[in-house]
Amino acid sequence: MALRRARASVPASDDGRMPLRAHLRELRRRVVLAALGLVVGAVVGWFLYEPVIQLLSAPLNQAAEARGGLVILNYAGVATSVDVAVKVSLFLGVLLSSPWWIYQLWAFVTPGLTRTEKRYAIGFVAAAVPLFLAGAATAAWALPNAVRILTDFTPDGAGNVIDAQLYLSFVMRLILAFGLAFLLPVVLTGLNLANLLQGRSMLKGWRWAIMLAFTFSAVMTPTPDAITMIVLALPICGLYFAAVGLALLHDRRVDRRRLAEGLPRLDGTVPDEVPAGR
Repeated sequence: MALRRARASVPASDDGRMPLRAHLRELRRRVVLAALGLVVGAVVGWFLYEPVIQLLSAPLNQAAEARGGLVILNYAGVATSVDVAVKVSLFLGVLLSSPWWIYQLWAFVTPGLTRTEKRYAIGFVAAAVPLFLAGAATAAWALPNAVRILTDFTPDGAGNVIDAQLYLSFVMRLILAFGLAFLLPVVLTGLNLANLLQGRSMLKGWRWAIMLAFTFSAVMTPTPDAITMIVLALPICGLYFAAVGLALLHDRRVDRRRLAEGLPRLDGTVPDEVPAGR
């Protein structure tokens, strides 16, 4: 309640922008709410640890069957199993609470939307959760092939005893990284709705976006084959151009409204038949 009163006590400017102090308060509020959701999700994830650890270890079992050798997880320390359980629970907390913290992210990026734009925002947030989970599923799809290729380098007659913490950290980082990468269109659309990023600027940077998508896929994909990298990079590129299309449509609608009110376009240009201001 104190945060709400403090937030309400700071007046917004005429264009709907909040001062820096109000933005910092809002950021703290959203981070606290997201953290509380993460804790709740981690508690639920604690009870799902056994089936999830078996699912994450399945690629190692498949690799062991494929090469006919020893490929197992090794819990090196006395407390390693507890550390792994906590990490997996937090990992599940991020996945399970994704609708909540994605909403908090959106609410912070776009705090000053109109009523009509907020209706669109509900649809974008509803699309963000499937996108995040689709990115995580894409990484999980590529994981067995990655483990198989990497363990094939083990010499014949030798076993591959993998440290449990290192393996699970690698798997969880891979899944979360691709989940966050698939959230790119939602973040870009939110910045566009907040008039912080124009569609033309996004379109001009399409070459950089493609290069970054393929670089990200090359770094995060642990396999040396180019096919897996391309398969993972193409959806990210497609989502980027989808966000560009939505941003261009939004900018066109805003420009029409601004010109009808006698204001310049978002880029500052004014047609000859429209006055520069009221």
